[in-house]
This record gives sequence, structure tokens and C-alpha cells, in this order.
Amino acid sequence: MENITAIERTTDFSHIKPGDTKYLPDGLRDFFLYRDLGVAKATHGKVIAHLVKANLPPTDGTGWHYHVADFQIVIMMKGWARFMYEDKVTLVSAGDCVHQAPGIVHYLFDYSPDMEYLEIVGPADFASVETEGPCEVPPVTPW
Repeated sequence: MENITAIERTTDFSHIKPGDTKYLPDGLRDFFLYRDLGVAKATHGKVIAHLVKANLPPTDGTGWHYHVADFQIVIMMKGWARFMYEDKVTLVSAGDCVHQAPGIVHYLFDYSPDMEYLEIVGPADFASVETEGPCEVPPVTPW
């Protein structure tokens, strides 16, 4: 068996506890709050993991966009969110896991006040590109 210390590490150990990082409004969307989980730093930018939660009631949502990324999953921890994935309405509820295929056009347009999800994306500095949508978006559910 190979000695584990002889393996070259390309990432660092990381352990973030709930009190170590705070929810901040400095993420991609101002109507969400983001809590960094230290993965981007530990992986030297290969992957980002953060918790995202509702901050304000839905109005216009994210708009149609896609991400320039190699990998992205969303795991709904609490509440729910409604997405358009291309021309299909998709309800993502607590416990659900969605793999957002690279380049898929989508729109998060509605969510519950208690919505919270874990998002894991590679690379950490992925881009979000606004684009035209394939269809109309249903109305939001008022809080």
C-alpha cells in the first residue's frame, strides 16, 4: 500500500463550521444571501461550494441565463424553488438534487421564503451569461 504522505496533494484540507462564515449579500444575485464553505480556497479555484438562501421575495428572478462551467449541482436543503430548464417548469423541493448540465439555459423565477440550497460548481470562477429564453415564464407565488 502506498504511503498517503507520498501522494502529491493538489487541494488543501478545509473544515468550515456554521459559525465560521456568515451569510452575505455579495453573491451573484442581490435577492439571495450566500455563505462560503471554504471549498474554493481549499481547491485553489477548482470548485466552489456555498449555501444560498432567500433574502427578498421573488420579483423578476434570475432572468434567462446559462453558466460557463464544467460541473454544477444544486441540492435543495430547505423550502423549494421553481426553475425553467429550457422550456420545462421544474419544481425543486427540499431533498432534491439537480445536475445543471453545462450550458443549459435556465431561469430561477420563484422560491419559498425559507428556500436554502447547496450549490457546488467547478470551476469556482464560473461565468453566468444572460441570454434569450425559449418561452414565457409563469407568475411567481406571493409570500
